[in-house]
Amino acid sequence: MDVEVPMRSVFLGSKVRTTVLRLYVLAQSVMAPVAYAVVGAVMDSQGRVLLVRHSYKIGLQLPIGGVNRGEAASEAVMREMREEVGLIGGTASLFQIYSRKAGWATNVLVLYRITDAILDFRPNMEVREVQFVDPLDPPPGCTEDTRRRLAELAGVVPTGAYW
Repeated sequence: MDVEVPMRSVFLGSKVRTTVLRLYVLAQSVMAPVAYAVVGAVMDSQGRVLLVRHSYKIGLQLPIGGVNRGEAASEAVMREMREEVGLIGGTASLFQIYSRKAGWATNVLVLYRITDAILDFRPNMEVREVQFVDPLDPPPGCTEDTRRRLAELAGVVPTGAYW
C-alpha cells in the first residue's frame, strides 16, 4: 500500500537527522560492538558504478546498509539496494570483505558487485540522488574511500583489507 508522506516530514532537518543517526549508531555499538554492513557496487551495462549522495553524509559514495541479526549478507545487500536505490532484480557476487574502526567498535563491510539490475530510484530519507560514474574517472565530491573502492573495482589497484 502506497502512503503519501509530505516531503518536509521525510527530509528532516540536517542537524536533527545527523544527531538521530549518531545516537542510533552509538546505541548499536553498545549493544553489538561489531557493526556489520553491506555495500553495493551496482554496475550498469557500460561498466559504470552507481554512486549515491546520502542525506546524512558528505560526498558521493557507494550505497551502504546494515545487516539484520541472522540475515545473510547476500540477502541484506539486495534488500538494502531495493530500499535505498530502488533496485529491481540483479545478481550479487562477493567482491571483498573490509574492516575499519568505528569508535571503539569494529565495522565489517562486505562489498558486493551487482549486475543485471534495473533502478527505479526515488529520493528518500537516506539517499537524495544517484548517478552512474566511470570508475576510472570519478567525479568531484567522491570520498577518498569511494575513489579507492572504484579503483579496486576497475582492477587498477589491488583490493585492500581495510576500508
